[in-house]
Amino acid sequence: MRRHYRALALILAAITPQAVLAQISGSIDATINLTTGCIINGQSADDGATAVDFGSIDFGSHNTLFTSADGEVMGGAAGIAIQCSPGVVPTLSFGTGQHDGQGSGAGNRAMAHASSAGHYVNYGLYSDAGRNSLIAINGSFNLASDGSAQTVRIYGRAYGATGLVSGTYTDNVLVTLAF
Repeated sequence: MRRHYRALALILAAITPQAVLAQISGSIDATINLTTGCIINGQSADDGATAVDFGSIDFGSHNTLFTSADGEVMGGAAGIAIQCSPGVVPTLSFGTGQHDGQGSGAGNRAMAHASSAGHYVNYGLYSDAGRNSLIAINGSFNLASDGSAQTVRIYGRAYGATGLVSGTYTDNVLVTLAF
């Protein structure tokens, strides 16, 4: 019987885990590379980003005899929401549109009729709600450099003219945020 106990003890000793006799340790390297950038209307934009949605301006629906119509650039909410990395001086500029100089009358930009060539509605972009400070084509202004979120409000006014035909008029203005 003792033989059986000895055999059982040997078997149990063979299958029982042994104490750890060696140990190896090392490390994990963690890195991150941060660059300056901006968030425009809730979307992250890094240097070189294109096709960024700065918003749109809708002057509404009017008859062809309208004299003027006001609108405001909306980028998801009122205005264009911009936040850039602290320490950089962001500059917002409003470049050329597709039809600048085509219409006649007030405003420095023009929307073209979607299907009837030669028909334009003039309009202007303004930096104030009273629409007194016209933003020149390729005009720009600096934003705060403290890294805070900012709302840039851009206002528009479309101007009626004789000879307008019914339909949709559009333009597309290049907007650049340099930092």
